[in-house]
Amino acid sequence: MYLLSAAVCAAAALTTLTFAAPAQSTGQYAGTKIIRVPTGSQEQTDKLASLITTLGVPTWTSARVPHSHVDVQVSKDRLDSFHKALKEVSPYLDSQLITMHDDLAVSIAKEAEGMNSPYRDAFAGLANEAWFNSYHTYADHLQFLKDLATTFPNNAKVVTSGTSYEGRTITGINIYGSSGSGTKPAVIFHGTVHAREWIGTLVTEQIAYSLLSNYTTSSTIKSYVDKYDFYIFPIVNPDGFAYTQSSDRLWRKNRQPPPSGSTCYGRDINRNWAWQWGTGGSSTSPCAEDYRGASAGDSPEFKALSAFLNARANSAAGAKLYIDFHAYGLYFMGPYGYSCTANAADKTEHTKMEQGFAAAFKAPYGKTLKTGPICQTIYQASGSSVDYAYGYSKIKYSFTPELRGASSGNGFVLPPAEIRPSGIEAYEGVKYLLANMV
Repeated sequence: MYLLSAAVCAAAALTTLTFAAPAQSTGQYAGTKIIRVPTGSQEQTDKLASLITTLGVPTWTSARVPHSHVDVQVSKDRLDSFHKALKEVSPYLDSQLITMHDDLAVSIAKEAEGMNSPYRDAFAGLANEAWFNSYHTYADHLQFLKDLATTFPNNAKVVTSGTSYEGRTITGINIYGSSGSGTKPAVIFHGTVHAREWIGTLVTEQIAYSLLSNYTTSSTIKSYVDKYDFYIFPIVNPDGFAYTQSSDRLWRKNRQPPPSGSTCYGRDINRNWAWQWGTGGSSTSPCAEDYRGASAGDSPEFKALSAFLNARANSAAGAKLYIDFHAYGLYFMGPYGYSCTANAADKTEHTKMEQGFAAAFKAPYGKTLKTGPICQTIYQASGSSVDYAYGYSKIKYSFTPELRGASSGNGFVLPPAEIRPSGIEAYEGVKYLLANMV
């Protein structure tokens, strides 16, 4: 969910993924450092925000939260000017910096280790836990979903939710119990709407695998799968995700062409949902990371995802739970994002569920989540999927987590060793929700 404050605007043709770490990324980010800077007082925070704007350096987190920190992306040609400017803000800041990535290109290359081996060679068409040892190509993610359905034919089938701008099918897995598909209230999970947030892809897949692999061995899991129909879409921004693997690892938006008068590609799908669209916390600039689009819901991905969501919500069985998985920051939040004063009608129930999810999430590895409504907890964000699911589709339980990457200091480029723990703690949180929804 976090933004880069300075957008990289470039047009690129759709390319075939023939390598794991994007050659362009390892080149363009050579020598780039990711530096965590404490924001301090409101006065110092304002000075830092002004400095970042003046220098035009991208940020991985908000630069406007006092008594916190901002993660700044500094290319090697701007390091000297960056450090000089910091001293003008405070002579003590330089000694308080934390280097998250000393060379971003090296970190991107390490992140991609294990991706070059073809998935089919290693897994022979059967889904298993070894999948979660590394990151994977877009094509292999599609194959994994097929293999889930093959491995668990009585409880899973591949489903689709329309197509992206470039014509890729938005693909997911439907998990169902003894009554068959389509007869129970829906639980819908989305991952990787922001293309660079790779950990969300694997976490949603790990939740799917855990539900299926434990169906016959755990009476508790069987009861959840028998009670709900699960629709899990690990990559709802397939064009952007493919672009992170072919061209720019840090790409966030979809790949929709620029509007008239601009050269900057992409819309932030999670500012494009057509409910309380454009009310704040999004940008009108096509070059901004949080560009909301020319009009409400003008991205093909919104049209596809909302149609699927509403079809389930308006069915006889209805929809009970919606979660949009993001990274990074360690949060678990509910509506609303569009306003910091508007409260969900079910706020008391949401607060209980958010805190319960956080407690369950913390149990395996001690990671602490901040909870609360999106706007009050992190920042204003209108046109979001959570607000739409709750406010328009009337899905009572609508949430968004921000997964790992903050406390570890890795941000968006999370080492493969973090995949399994991320999935395990998120699965514990999901199980709490399934056990306590009313």
